[in-house]
Amino acid sequence: MENFLQMTGSDCAQTRATLSLAPLIHFWETELVPRCSHMAGLFAGIMDSLPPSLKGDIVDMSVLEQHHDVLHTLMTAVVPPASFDRDLTAAFTPCSFEGFYATPEFRRLFLDSGNALKPSLVEKMDTDMDQRILSAYCLVLERIYGFDGPFSNPIHTRVLTDEKTGLDRYYEEIPDYRFVELTPVGTPRPMSETDREWVLDHLTDMKELCRFIDLFQFEFKGFVIIRVREVTQKAILSALERDLVDENSIFSSRGIQQIESQLQSFFRRPDLGVSIASLKGDQILVSKNDHHSKVDCLFSNSHHFCLHDLEGSVWMNAARGDKVSRVADLSKKQSLIPAESEALTAGIRSMLLSPLSYQGNKIGLLEVFSPNPNDFGPFEAILMEQITPLFAVALKRGQDELAKHVQTVIKEQCTAVHPSVEWRFEKAAMAHLDALRQGKSSPRMEDIVFKDVVPFYGQADIRGSSKARNQGIQQDLTRQLSLARDIMASAACQRPWPLLQAYVCRIERLLDTLSGGVTSSDEDRVFSLLNQEVAGTFDSVKEISSHLAEKIDRYCRAVDPVSGMIHHKQKEYEDSVAALNSALSAYLEQEDTRIQESFPHYFEKRRTDGVDYMMYIGASMMENGILSEFHIKNMTLWQIMAACGMARQAQIIQPDLKIPLDVCHLILVNHTPLSIRFRYDEKRFDVDGAYDVRHEIIKSRLDKALVKGTGERLTQPGRIAVVYANPAEETQIQQHIRFLTDQGALENDLEFLDLDDMPDVMGLKAIRVGVNLSARETGNVIPMRAG
Repeated sequence: MENFLQMTGSDCAQTRATLSLAPLIHFWETELVPRCSHMAGLFAGIMDSLPPSLKGDIVDMSVLEQHHDVLHTLMTAVVPPASFDRDLTAAFTPCSFEGFYATPEFRRLFLDSGNALKPSLVEKMDTDMDQRILSAYCLVLERIYGFDGPFSNPIHTRVLTDEKTGLDRYYEEIPDYRFVELTPVGTPRPMSETDREWVLDHLTDMKELCRFIDLFQFEFKGFVIIRVREVTQKAILSALERDLVDENSIFSSRGIQQIESQLQSFFRRPDLGVSIASLKGDQILVSKNDHHSKVDCLFSNSHHFCLHDLEGSVWMNAARGDKVSRVADLSKKQSLIPAESEALTAGIRSMLLSPLSYQGNKIGLLEVFSPNPNDFGPFEAILMEQITPLFAVALKRGQDELAKHVQTVIKEQCTAVHPSVEWRFEKAAMAHLDALRQGKSSPRMEDIVFKDVVPFYGQADIRGSSKARNQGIQQDLTRQLSLARDIMASAACQRPWPLLQAYVCRIERLLDTLSGGVTSSDEDRVFSLLNQEVAGTFDSVKEISSHLAEKIDRYCRAVDPVSGMIHHKQKEYEDSVAALNSALSAYLEQEDTRIQESFPHYFEKRRTDGVDYMMYIGASMMENGILSEFHIKNMTLWQIMAACGMARQAQIIQPDLKIPLDVCHLILVNHTPLSIRFRYDEKRFDVDGAYDVRHEIIKSRLDKALVKGTGERLTQPGRIAVVYANPAEETQIQQHIRFLTDQGALENDLEFLDLDDMPDVMGLKAIRVGVNLSARETGNVIPMRAG
């Protein structure tokens, strides 16, 4: 049968296609029979039974129906009899692709009762035909022009709806052109090297290909074999991988519906449902196909459960494992918890549960469920294992996005928070987001209060910092006044201007005043005189002599161009304080980081003229709610060790300081538990309650504490003062000091002191001891983990 087909989607010429069994007969004669001599008799019988009308070009396809038996025998070279009932194979005319032979399964899936394509497949014929014609072009390029292929076997994927289940099934079509003979009609158009390069660049563009190749100038004789294989699982895995790249796909209403539909096809279960559970602290967020929010968010499109409410459930048991769990029939489980009873009431009978992990950490649980008992077996469990990694990656991205939302809420309301208590702020932020999700008015997060925590306070104070600062100011003011007096006095000697002499007198009076010390008003008086009055004469004085001009230039170079004042000594003081503070602060942070790795605790530090810090520990600050008494004792020892280290750091940096500075060390031991509350207005923690304020009052008074009856300051350079009020605390402090003395970190010069009463503070005692500044760094005592 010669068939002329107008090429779909192209303005190119027609094709010349003829159905023929000759290539298949030639295959039997030249390849099959020589290799399998026992087939010779069968082939001879076929040829005797084959009418002449089927040995050449077939014009009337009805002849094939009349000789179906011999055609079937001839086609056993294409479809083995052993797999005939299972294979999806068919034979078509070249180019036009009219079917004339098919296996039973191919007919069932693709053809109607009249052996025509099913209507659902006809809709795609235009696109398919474009691909078929493109294959004809590629066949010409391979066999006539010698292009390296193969180009002629594109694989098409079809999606069919299973008539029994209504689910999508995916099939790949693989064409085989080995039984198509290609013959030029006349002389083919020659192709230059430039033409060949152009064709290679436009292999998929039929409009460009038809400029070089006229398919009507070639005869396609024979038939095309189409082999089909089911690839549902492979296709759905690819689709899931593609869909789950969209970080919101499993957390939007549309996305979860689409994935549930894909998994129904994947498992061949039309009633299958899916849920993804995310572990977040003590909460579980479960996404299912029952939300209709327009927001693509794990938090918004999920049910929220408390972790403890699911203890003992099939979900928690599965989440703690490391492989897929099968629940054959939920109704047969003993002692159902309320959540399981609700699931059973909703019609859930059998389940597959797979823990989701990311980089070794459990992050959630994937569940597929069915209303039918015993619906999942070992094979389905294997399928579950294949998809689990995809959902783990997608869930991790969703959790990361939720974490960003939570951090945004925390930063808006609390700015930065300490890592040790970040879990509590995240919990409060989650509760805040949940309230907003439910439409409740929630201007800020819930109150965050930690009860029964033990405070730890310490400071490294720069002794005499105010005096050193004032001395620097005094020296700078004196120098600037002296330079100005020299200018004014020299000018008065050369010009009889009365105002110059008046300035000299006023400057000398200020110098006399400064010699007795500096006050805050002195700086204003010097600034006013020099910058608002004396400096106004400089332009005129410069004209008197070059010598005076040099004095004025020297004065101008000495003063700051912005403030108009000399700050040399002040800067030396400020640089020295900054260097000392940085050394102390860096050391304290380093030591705290070490102890945080082993035992997390709240820590905050301030830098003033020195460094002071505040720490809190307590069971309420631990996410697991457990705290050993051991850690309280260990933290006190750590404080004394940290003070020794800071004393040595201060000594090490002394040679680099332009202004000598001494450091005094103080520790307050008060193990009476108190409560702290986060103040949203001040963005920090503060003690909660009138009684607990006493601790803050003591802290504020200690830097001025005096030894009773002596007038001596408690804090002294090179020594550590540990303040306490409880005899039990004294015993513990002595034990720690004795240990560090034996280690060589402290001197053996212990002092037991009573302190003068201070406003609202009475009855305090102190132990004071010297730091062995020549000792090497003492090894750190790292606490054991809590719990």
